[in-house]
Amino acid sequence: MKARKTEKIVRQRDSAAARQKKKIALKYGEKAVSEAKLELWDNPSPQRDYEIHMEFPEFTCLCPRSGYPDFATISIRYVPDKKIVELKSIKLYLNSFRCSYISHEKVVNTIYEELECKLKPRRLEVAGDFNPRGNLKTVIRVASPEK
Repeated sequence: MKARKTEKIVRQRDSAAARQKKKIALKYGEKAVSEAKLELWDNPSPQRDYEIHMEFPEFTCLCPRSGYPDFATISIRYVPDKKIVELKSIKLYLNSFRCSYISHEKVVNTIYEELECKLKPRRLEVAGDFNPRGNLKTVIRVASPEK
C-alpha cells in the first residue's frame, strides 16, 4: 500500500492591527472594534441608586502562554453616579480584547479599572466566568468595597 502524503496547510490569521499596518482594508466591524472607546452619557436619574447589569456572553481573548482562545461571559454590575456607559461602546470595547494575549485575571482587572476610572460609579463589580480549559473552570470577580 502506497503511503499518502499529507500536505500541511498553514493559515495565517491577520489581526485587525496587522491588517491596518499592511494597508489592507478592514471590514466595518473590524474598524469599529479597533477604534472602540467607552462613551459616557449623563445619568438620567443621579438622585437615585439603581443597578445596571450587563452580560456579555461572547467574550474572547487569547491565552498569553499557549495562544489558544479563551471564552467567557463578562458580567458588569454598577450603581452609577453622574455618568453611565453607552451600551454599544461597551460591546465594542469588550470585543477589542479578542486578539489580545491576556490572562483571565488581568482582563477582568483591566475592565474593572477602566470602568472605575471613567465612570466613578457608586458601586462596581466585574466578573469573568471563563469556559473550562484543561478541565478547569475559572471565575474571576473584582468588586468595589461596600460603602
